[in-house]
Amino acid sequence: MSLRPKIMTFTAFLLALILAAVIAGGSATVIEKRSRSEVRLALETAGHSWARIETDGLQVHLLGTAPSEAERFRAVALAGTIVEASRIIDDSDVAETKSLAPPTFSLELLRNDDGISLIGLVPAGTNREALLAELKKVAAGGVVTDMLEGADYPVPPGWEQALSFGISALKTLPRSKISVAPARVSVTALTDSRSEKARIETDLARRTPGAISLTLDISAPHPVLTPFTLRFLIDENGARFDACSADTERARDRILAAARDAGATGAQGCTVGMGVPSPAWADAVTMGLAAIKTLGAGSITFSDADISLIAAESVSQASFDAVVGELESNLPEVFSLKAELNRAPTSSGDGPPEFSARLDAEGQVQLRGRLTDEREREAVENFARAQFGHDTVYGATRIDKTLPRGWPVRVLAALEALHELTEGSVVVQPDLIQLTGVTGNAEASDVVSRILSSRLGEDLRLELDLRYDRRLDPVLGLPTGPECVASLNAVLEHAKIAFEPGSSVIDAAAGDTLDQLAALMKNCADFRMEVEGHTDSQGRDEFNQELSQDRAKAVVDALMQRRVLIGNLQARGYGETQPIADNETEEGREANRRIAFVLLDATPMELAPAVQEAAPGSEAGSGAAGGEAGPGAAGEGQDEAGQDGSGQPEAALDGSIVIEAQPADDDTLRPSPRPTTPAQEN
Repeated sequence: MSLRPKIMTFTAFLLALILAAVIAGGSATVIEKRSRSEVRLALETAGHSWARIETDGLQVHLLGTAPSEAERFRAVALAGTIVEASRIIDDSDVAETKSLAPPTFSLELLRNDDGISLIGLVPAGTNREALLAELKKVAAGGVVTDMLEGADYPVPPGWEQALSFGISALKTLPRSKISVAPARVSVTALTDSRSEKARIETDLARRTPGAISLTLDISAPHPVLTPFTLRFLIDENGARFDACSADTERARDRILAAARDAGATGAQGCTVGMGVPSPAWADAVTMGLAAIKTLGAGSITFSDADISLIAAESVSQASFDAVVGELESNLPEVFSLKAELNRAPTSSGDGPPEFSARLDAEGQVQLRGRLTDEREREAVENFARAQFGHDTVYGATRIDKTLPRGWPVRVLAALEALHELTEGSVVVQPDLIQLTGVTGNAEASDVVSRILSSRLGEDLRLELDLRYDRRLDPVLGLPTGPECVASLNAVLEHAKIAFEPGSSVIDAAAGDTLDQLAALMKNCADFRMEVEGHTDSQGRDEFNQELSQDRAKAVVDALMQRRVLIGNLQARGYGETQPIADNETEEGREANRRIAFVLLDATPMELAPAVQEAAPGSEAGSGAAGGEAGPGAAGEGQDEAGQDGSGQPEAALDGSIVIEAQPADDDTLRPSPRPTTPAQEN
């Protein structure tokens, strides 16, 4: 009896143990499958398709290769939200990361009246302290705000040059934004006038380093014209403007069209500005120009809303009355007309009183003529010294107490007008001011008329004879003769013009060099220069002489093909006679094979108005230039008259012929004859 209960108890315990094991195993399998399914679904939904899930009992293994460490961390964290984090075994890998590309460095310099701001990303090696110290000097008391960030990467090529040039540009532009990037600089700025805009653009373009790409966006508002002045006259020299102002481009076009209808020819300028006294300015001006056209001779001057019409002596009283009556009846409101018919002057033995001032090319000023008293003489001389310089004024005036009222005002206004010239003279009479001279300001006539009319009134009788000389224009900043030659030879030192061996055919690789020379020659066509050809000592003397001549001429022809006026150039070959290095070495011979520019005359020349080319078969060497016969037909880009289509003469195709405005007094300025032996081609 005692054994059976024990067996039964053991059997029951064993069955219970087996049943518990079966139940536990089944539960673990269910949990394992459920965990794998839920984690896999969550990862795929979140975009972690790279991950694989395997389970081992209650443990969840994360396998696969994550694209980044961040992706791997996010996958593990997401799995930890599905199952208990302690059950997750991270067996995943991370893809090998590529080296990060360096960032794009850029800097913006913003400058206004309040100071300078710096925004952007710069290399960590940038000397920020030195940069800020330099900009504080530029700001001149303004605030310098540093909002730069740095990155520890190598300095990219062209960054330092661009940064240096950007700071240099900022110094000259008080209202600007300078954007700096490796090898690139962009300038956005506001200037006070169009002439200032042109000057800044020219200056920046010339100072730009060769490796830097420069982009300019410089704007200039229309200037404020005070007074708003226009003066048009018809006399024995034709119809023309002494001064012209317009409020819009459309008004300018209407005014210039009316001037051409009144007989004005050639290029006529008209300044567009602000300050017009009436929106009907163009209407009033076109009426006035039509009136002068009908009279046939005289002048009309607008100074704001005041109009002064002066008819010449040749105009009849009836014609004068009809024109003035029609003009008075139709002028827009605001405008006021004062008209006068000149009468023939009565003869006088002594002539009218006069004051004159002469400004010479060296800046010296001579004052002569009559002044009212000693006090006025002292005031006039002091005013002249203030205008032209303390040590440049020479006074030789006399006292005349009978001068008309307002004489001192006329004299001072005349001196102020003379200051606008580089060289010239002004004569003051009771009813007339005459100003003659040369100026580097293309708008000097407008400026002078505006000065005199504002000081003396719109009924002023004024005679202007002003000549604009572009070489005196500070906006253009044209180089001198020595500067031209130096810049041309600097290009050749950097990149020589190569020729095919034993030939005058220019190598194609020299195209960029010739383009640079052509660009420089655009501003140097007023100076007589010699294009020299040189060879080494190999070969016969005669052949080297001919070869050097042909190579020099080939360069002149190549410049002409690039639309360069070559009337100031002559080609001359020197063969092997002027070595600059040892002909016994290859390096020396290479240096001796060269093209060079030499200045013949530092005084600017004027090209002749027409080019006379030798007829085919004619004998060469006629006139001032000797050498071979000139071409018998127009070259490429020329018409039959030897012009380039723009109305300006092209030089003869033979580079040895020099076109002169005047006969040369010095034989050294004339071209030497070319060899008569034809050059050989090798």
